[in-house]
Amino acid sequence: MTCKKFRVIKPEIRVLGVDDGVFVFHRKRLVPVVGVVFRGGYWLDGVMHTKVKVDGLDATEKITSMILNSPHYKQLRVVMLNGVTFAGFNVVDIKQLNMQTKLPVIAVTREKPNLTEIHEALKKLPESEERWKAILNAGEILEVFTRSKSEKVCMQISGILEEDARKILQLTSTRSSIPEALRVAHIIASGIS
Repeated sequence: MTCKKFRVIKPEIRVLGVDDGVFVFHRKRLVPVVGVVFRGGYWLDGVMHTKVKVDGLDATEKITSMILNSPHYKQLRVVMLNGVTFAGFNVVDIKQLNMQTKLPVIAVTREKPNLTEIHEALKKLPESEERWKAILNAGEILEVFTRSKSEKVCMQISGILEEDARKILQLTSTRSSIPEALRVAHIIASGIS
């Protein structure tokens, strides 16, 4: 797999931020997932959505389909996910998402995930090894300072150089420590849950 090398990262790079809505275990079987298209960290250009099963195995497929069928697809340069798990432990395989959409993927979390705890929790679910493989497939967890030297997040990447991913996160994190596309996707997804 090759990594996309950006010659220049424009301030208005079109990024897609993807997050899921709030849900209560055992109440909802499907959870809304919202994608928000932003130009850089300032302008909202579009919104897309899908639904995934709680603790299911369809997040990679559903998010891929949402992106490929969007009228914004040809303008997108990067996909950002709020972590690699949606709707509980419905794990997105970021390498597969990268290959299928042909877009670099950056999974962002505010805190470093505890992989030992996650692995133990996954053992309680069916097809736990498939889920664990997707989590490991996300690669190394890297720390990134975004807005200032005091605000950092963690990222995992696929199809993009670490240096470029860091620049894009810094460029698009205009109002908080996370990129605007992810912040707004979270607000919208939480509002429709």
